[in-house]
Amino acid sequence: MRTIGLIGGMSWESTAEYYRLINEYTRDRLGGLHSARCVLYSVDFAEIERLQTEGRWEEAGEVLADAARAVQSAGADMVLICTNTMHKVADTVASAVSVPLVHLADATADAVRAAGVRKVGLLGTAFTMEQDFYRGRLRDRGLDVRVPDAAGRALVHEVIYGELCLGEVRAESREAYREIIRGLVADGAEGVILGCTEIELLIAPEDSPVPVFPTARLHALAAVDAALSGGDERAESLAEGPRPEK
Repeated sequence: MRTIGLIGGMSWESTAEYYRLINEYTRDRLGGLHSARCVLYSVDFAEIERLQTEGRWEEAGEVLADAARAVQSAGADMVLICTNTMHKVADTVASAVSVPLVHLADATADAVRAAGVRKVGLLGTAFTMEQDFYRGRLRDRGLDVRVPDAAGRALVHEVIYGELCLGEVRAESREAYREIIRGLVADGAEGVILGCTEIELLIAPEDSPVPVFPTARLHALAAVDAALSGGDERAESLAEGPRPEK
């Protein structure tokens, strides 16, 4: 098994899920007492959030690029950014290392398409829902992306930063998200991407009338697939996305 390099801490709540999922998938694939070979660099999310809010994305990208160099130096054979939003600086991170970046949006889009879904709702931070670095990547892979209205986007964003990143899971926020999901379905969405890794702490498949696509799970599965694949494939093959679960 090749070594998975994780850039986490954004937030540590969802990074803990990444670590659990990667090890569970590895155990399921290899059996027995097997666990994943991985290296984790956890940043200070307060620093990253401040740079996001102030629009200092180039500086934020350099923080993650330094983290990527560190995990490569520690033996990582691939790099994952364990957050949707910070894929805004994915190119900066990828260019900082010589090992492949397993791109979260690519893994997600491939899973959505494999499920036969083309029109998909997207929930995430305001950056992810409103900017083109993520939506455009999904569109380039053949998806028709819908997002909530302005009020819905503001609510989704606030719950992420004000509650979920702090480990708070509230029933009233779950119901608010359910209402937003119903609105996306009414707008034609055939599935919903949980495009912030913390949302998986709040929303489960039973909370939606259409399939949900939990990005942390899909990303973790793509990483394990890449780590256990043979040969010397580079970024293109490693970013193909997870195989459908059976």
